[in-house]
Amino acid sequence: MKILCVSDQIDPLVYSPNIRERFAGVDFILSAGDLPMDYLDFISSALNRPLYFVFGNHHLENREEAGGVHIGTKTVRENGLLIAGLGGSMRYNRGENQFTDTGMYFEIFRLLPRLLLNRFLHGRYADILLTHAPPRGIHDREDKCHRGFRAFLWFMKAFRPKYLIHGHIHLYDLSDVRSTRWKDTLVINAYSHYIIDTEE
Repeated sequence: MKILCVSDQIDPLVYSPNIRERFAGVDFILSAGDLPMDYLDFISSALNRPLYFVFGNHHLENREEAGGVHIGTKTVRENGLLIAGLGGSMRYNRGENQFTDTGMYFEIFRLLPRLLLNRFLHGRYADILLTHAPPRGIHDREDKCHRGFRAFLWFMKAFRPKYLIHGHIHLYDLSDVRSTRWKDTLVINAYSHYIIDTEE
């Protein structure tokens, strides 16, 4: 199964007349935040595939879901995969969709009933955790805005998703680390775009 992940930057390779040819075979799309809704709508419409997203800490002025399905503090099932979403960044200026670590733990606790139901019905809590911010100490930065959440480390340890897909951390150097395995989870920075092939 192929998943197109996007985040933070409008990518000319994606926002292109050749999108159908370039991303043929994609089963669905995940957006890790900070992208305009009309861009998400273009991707979903051009590929004619489902799109799920969380909000970041920007592009919050338009909350219409024309470009996909918002899964912030929700779970969905797509192509047999269980996907949980947690949007927002670490609080740095009391802006909208910013959280303390304690606040993010509370968002995870709001997901607990659905995660437990997933475990009962499907034998696992979640296959993918889609976030905007990264986990603390994995792909994050030391400035307050770009610091990751310790709550996500707890989530990975407790619920063991196969993937954690995040955005928020911009990559400008080809040598920057983009994927890191932590315990049972592959943590992936979806900045710009990234393809996950679950059969690889």
